[in-house]
Amino acid sequence: MPKLVSVAVAATAILTALAVPVRAEPIKIEAVLAPKEQMQLDFADGSKRFVLLVRREGTAEGSGPLNGAAVTEYGMHDITPGVAGDPRGFLEFTDAAGGKAYVKWQVRAVFVPGAEGKPKLLDYGFWELVGGTGAFAGMKGVGTLQIKAASKTDRRFILDGELVPGS
Repeated sequence: MPKLVSVAVAATAILTALAVPVRAEPIKIEAVLAPKEQMQLDFADGSKRFVLLVRREGTAEGSGPLNGAAVTEYGMHDITPGVAGDPRGFLEFTDAAGGKAYVKWQVRAVFVPGAEGKPKLLDYGFWELVGGTGAFAGMKGVGTLQIKAASKTDRRFILDGELVPGS
């Protein structure tokens, strides 16, 4: 019996040493992305609805491992102006060493009455880190996303959330 207790104590000590907790790192990233390529389908039914396929590029600024990375959006924006929209797509972050983080995102856009009768856009959603190479290999993460107009053509992507380093 003492030998069995010794083995159990030793096994518990080894498992405890291996069970080092992995801490999620909070991040906040903003990236102004400018269009480089786009295609648009305009509905001819009077709804003003359109679907925009877009590739935008910019640089991530903020906190966490995505800071300073080049960002490319591959997006599909299904929009009915003044009513609602369902933008979604992927963001590809590339760090200085060539490592890539692939972020899948989705947003729900709703137009509400704003000042002077003009529609105001509420644009909120979520993101998830779904793959990576280099420093981003094995990394996991999730958070909230907001998209705001930075100019007539450029969009500001704001990502808040947490990343857990890869193993």
